[in-house]
Amino acid sequence: MSLQRLLHLVDGISTWVGKAAAWLIIGLMALICVEVVKRYLLNAPTAWIFDASNMFYGSLFMLAGAYTLAQNGHVRGDFLYGSMRPRTQAAFDLVLYILFFLPGIAALVYAGYSYAELSWRIGEHSTVTAEGPPIYHFKAVIPVAGALVMLQGLAEILRCVACLRTGTWPSRLRDVAEIDVVEEQLAQSEHVDEATRRDAIERAQKIDEAARQRGQGGDLQT
Repeated sequence: MSLQRLLHLVDGISTWVGKAAAWLIIGLMALICVEVVKRYLLNAPTAWIFDASNMFYGSLFMLAGAYTLAQNGHVRGDFLYGSMRPRTQAAFDLVLYILFFLPGIAALVYAGYSYAELSWRIGEHSTVTAEGPPIYHFKAVIPVAGALVMLQGLAEILRCVACLRTGTWPSRLRDVAEIDVVEEQLAQSEHVDEATRRDAIERAQKIDEAARQRGQGGDLQT
């Protein structure tokens, strides 16, 4: 297996997990809507809704971490980084991954596993509310999410090494971005003439491309 295929494989795993976890937002929205109706219309609030909503949101937040890293979507100080050459960016990233990322995520996986193992062993329930729901399954998400971020981080380290060797960033698996939504909205608009529509889409694509070039490497259409 070539390096590029390996990177895309890891990107694909992170993307699949992130998109699967995104469905938790539907459950979270349903919980909140039901609780609003019960609390303010029926005057019958549910004690465990608060715990459940925290677990839904926490799981979504953690499981989306690897996906965000795969899409180069984590916030960075872009003022200086964006002006660097690819090899300089790669060297900078590689040092930070080795010094901070690997030890930090390894500690998260190790501590998260111990945390989750104890919770499963005692059948832990939430103490935030009376008769709180079980939370051991939620705590199991911590080491799983950490392992996924670690896997994607190792792929990012390989990307850095490849960029140092070639001077260009390896491509990433492309996912739907804001620019795609803009293009779709403009394409379906009945109030914009064709010339204006093409000009707006072209300018939006140039802005998106410039922003992407300031980050890490190109995308691969999938």
